Amino acid sequence: VQLVESGGGLVQPGGSLRLSCAASGFTFSSYFMGWFRQAPGKEREFVAAVKWTDTDTYYQDSVKGRFTISRDNAKNTVSLQMNSLKPEDTAVYYCAATRRFYSGSLFNMKAYNYWGQGTQVTVSS
Repeated sequence: VQLVESGGGLVQPGGSLRLSCAASGFTFSSYFMGWFRQAPGKEREFVAAVKWTDTDTYYQDSVKGRFTISRDNAKNTVSLQMNSLKPEDTAVYYCAATRRFYSGSLFNMKAYNYWGQGTQVTVSS
């Protein structure tokens, strides 16, 4: 099983980045996919998640309207389009997959079976 994130980098406040996560080694379309982030000195937190299709997406309140999660089941990829970035979005961003389907599981990092290695996003002028 592999989840490989890409697309991180340094961007100025107000800028945009698109993160991608390539999945392999499991039946991607059967899993919910999520993005989490961890800033220095802070706990890892939920950012966004998508169920089996893009019709069911969920976001942390602080990123609603700025971030968009999407998945391509044909290509086994999940993406996170991040617009209007703020310095407080600076963190390592992780892609994750879960087949634990219970109330609240999407938002709980302990429910996720597989994790990527993370990609750094730095928002700074």
